[in-house]
Amino acid sequence: MADLDVLVLCCSLKPSPAASSSELLGTQVLEALQRAGHETGDQVAGEVVRVVDHDVRFGVTTDEGDGDAWPEIRARMLASDVLVIATPIWLGQPSSVTKMVLERLDAELGETDEQGRKLTYGKVAAVAVVGNEDGAHHVTAELLQALDDTGFSIAANASTYWVGEAMQGTDYADLDETPEVVASTTRTLGRNTLHLARLLRDHPYPAQD
Repeated sequence: MADLDVLVLCCSLKPSPAASSSELLGTQVLEALQRAGHETGDQVAGEVVRVVDHDVRFGVTTDEGDGDAWPEIRARMLASDVLVIATPIWLGQPSSVTKMVLERLDAELGETDEQGRKLTYGKVAAVAVVGNEDGAHHVTAELLQALDDTGFSIAANASTYWVGEAMQGTDYADLDETPEVVASTTRTLGRNTLHLARLLRDHPYPAQD
């Protein structure tokens, strides 16, 4: 049984098995969290789920019915301590898959436990962004605000990103090696996010009025 559990939602537009830069960076974030756990003596388990591989329906409820795949992903999220959203940038925006995920998370605003706390309280969120143009700060800001609104906690420096040179076609997955500044930022994300997740595991938020 893992001490802490991580779910990475890869919001690439491409279904498996196509290569995905978002999935690569999301996987690196998971690995950074696992390394951070090794440093602190915590066992960290997790998985990367490519959302587009599942029949997630548009909507703002916990279950849109008729074979909606979100309830299964949501159950996995609620069983996790850390949620990571990994998204590409398109036209300066997070992907449409990412926005669909945020819309589904909107339902968490009305879901509470017996002490009046959102079911997402005590869960920590982080963000990973890739793209070939500028826009990583804008996309990160959109995601972190939405995650905070829906009850997730955000650690210091809880985002990592890579954007390629403008007007060229190199993807993150095409690089021969991860740039050290990206690797260092991802390591910081892993340590800080795991630290906050451990604190909230041991000291939950108080009951809400």
